[in-house]
Amino acid sequence: MKFLGNGKKKFDFPSKQLNESLDTLPEIPLEPELNKNIQILKSAYKDCSDVVFREFIISSNINALLLYIDGLSNTEEIDQHVLKPLIQMKSYDLGAIFENTKKEISVSDVKEIYAITDIFKQISIGNPIILIDKQTRGISIGLPKWEKRSIKEPDAESVIRGPREGFIETLRVNTSLLRRKIRHPLLKMKQIDIGRYTETQVIVAYIEGVANSFLVDEVTSRLKRIKIDGILESGYIEEMIQDYPFSPFPQVLTTERPDVASASLLEGRVVILIDGTPITLIAPCTFASLLQAPEDYYNHFYISTFIRWLRYLFFFIALLAPSAYVAILTFHQEMLPTSLLLTIAESREQIPFPALVEAFIMEITFEALREAGVRLPKQVGAAVSIVGALVIGQAATAAGLVSSPMVMVVAITGVASFLMPRYATGISIRILRFPIMILSGVLGLLGVMLGITAIVAHLCTLKSFGVPYFNSTAPLKIHNLKDVLIRAPWWAMDTRPDFFSQDTSYLRRESSTQKPGPSKGGDGS
Repeated sequence: MKFLGNGKKKFDFPSKQLNESLDTLPEIPLEPELNKNIQILKSAYKDCSDVVFREFIISSNINALLLYIDGLSNTEEIDQHVLKPLIQMKSYDLGAIFENTKKEISVSDVKEIYAITDIFKQISIGNPIILIDKQTRGISIGLPKWEKRSIKEPDAESVIRGPREGFIETLRVNTSLLRRKIRHPLLKMKQIDIGRYTETQVIVAYIEGVANSFLVDEVTSRLKRIKIDGILESGYIEEMIQDYPFSPFPQVLTTERPDVASASLLEGRVVILIDGTPITLIAPCTFASLLQAPEDYYNHFYISTFIRWLRYLFFFIALLAPSAYVAILTFHQEMLPTSLLLTIAESREQIPFPALVEAFIMEITFEALREAGVRLPKQVGAAVSIVGALVIGQAATAAGLVSSPMVMVVAITGVASFLMPRYATGISIRILRFPIMILSGVLGLLGVMLGITAIVAHLCTLKSFGVPYFNSTAPLKIHNLKDVLIRAPWWAMDTRPDFFSQDTSYLRRESSTQKPGPSKGGDGS
């Protein structure tokens, strides 16, 4: 701390105070003397070569400062619409200089600032600042510009039928993509800055009157309670707002697709957008939503229902196939037909390991190959994962380390895990597969049933922002099952999921004659 010339206490930057978030710093009003403001700002931005201090004269004899960060602001627009008109501005009285300066700037987004901390916030998002001598307020000009990625289809959520656009790392582009889908003014977007140093902009999006107000308040409250140095990706926030942080199951949905986020908003959920990442968070999350894919809603309902049944079937195969094989082979050989049992026994004749160890060797090898394929460049990643699996599987079988049936079981299990529409769901299955395998190797099918019971019991206790994980089915409500095991026709889905929504009227047309559906009776519900 130190005293400046006017006798007021001011912060001496850089200071220990800057170790705190800008939102928690005390208000540091601008000084009427421009030189003192420049000294404070240069002290704060010492050794910052990208911060530009451009001093110039306006109205013939009044000193002014233009401050911006090179690379975040549009320098061409600054030269054309800020510096040029201000330098050529005619003389005005000192009392009218500030308002006339604002009028000379030919930019639509112009606002006043009154504190040093406001300057830090504005230039960090690309807005240049104008400070004028003898004035205790400054001008923030909306001229941000930085490099950004073009909008394209997300690689992790590609579809055959549906929109081909995805979120990118720029927050305002992502909010505009939502606004293009939902054009109603009741789509609200609250901004919260999180991170002591990064001051990352986070948007809480919801439809007022559709999303439950308690849900919106709970999401906002959890975000405001986050205390961290910086947010670099949505995973930071996801981990900090979960109800059960030690559960292997995701409690927040993630997506890169604006259509998925928009559909969630229309259901009454809350969408969280984070600057600097294309991954968007959706709350709350239920078990049924983990097995729903965007294409379920773009194809005909009976096609979507069939694919969804297939997905549920392979969910259980991915979770239980190796465990069931180990249990039957170790404890329950009488369950197999004699011919099949003799074939398996012949293939295992030279195998030195029990079935449990054999399964562990193959599963760990398969997981390692999968991760290697993800980390390698795309041009060689797929080839390495596929060729590596074939070569290693064939070599292991020829060397007598594993049997052919085990290779087939692990391969089917791996394919089944790829059917999961959300990556987090596949990760949960891959983690839980190993403890169930241990139980099956020790207790047989009894161990498998104990593992299933433990998982179901855990899922029944899980909640996502107060919404039970199995809310669609327990307690059982028929109208909530229209989008769980089946995907009902659009004309039949005329209510929102009522477990986190205020308004249950959904897709109901004004005239029943315009709605497709059964030829007889009412509204088709």
